[in-house]
Amino acid sequence: MSLTLLLGGARSGKSRLAVRLAASPGLPVVVIATGEARDEEMAERIHRHRAERPAEWETIEEPIDLAGPLANVQDRNCVLVDCLTLWVSNLMEMGLSDGEIEERAGKAASLAATRGSLAVAVTNEVGSGIVPEGALARRFADVLGRVNAIWAEEADRALLVVAGRVLPLSDPADVLKELSRG
Repeated sequence: MSLTLLLGGARSGKSRLAVRLAASPGLPVVVIATGEARDEEMAERIHRHRAERPAEWETIEEPIDLAGPLANVQDRNCVLVDCLTLWVSNLMEMGLSDGEIEERAGKAASLAATRGSLAVAVTNEVGSGIVPEGALARRFADVLGRVNAIWAEEADRALLVVAGRVLPLSDPADVLKELSRG
């Protein structure tokens, strides 16, 4: 059916909008959650996200293998992936190379985009701030930026969420066509 990618900063309203979008078709929803409660603060974040979702939604906790659940969730279900940011962090922590992460991102994004029902993916936009000081932080920002671009290319629509408001992101090919028309 379609893939919608929601990008934005922390507390921008991405997940809240993702819940509204996933609920809109009126289909059963499966949430693929990539976060792990490794400390109290993260456990509280996960609890808050769960509380914002309807209780009848199924949650699959999968911090590493997005492709597996995306391939196995029935097409009659809407899928919500929350979030790519933590997923990339988890893969980096496992020691995967940038290329391996990008390959996994391409496979998962393609699976999400070709589902028979709506898929919504949430991710952070971390490249809009200052260049991080440390090499690991710079690598993370670079890899996540490329993963976001991979998902955006597969998506039917990509939306930037800022302060609870949405800005549609144009496909570069469409922009180039408009510019060539003069």
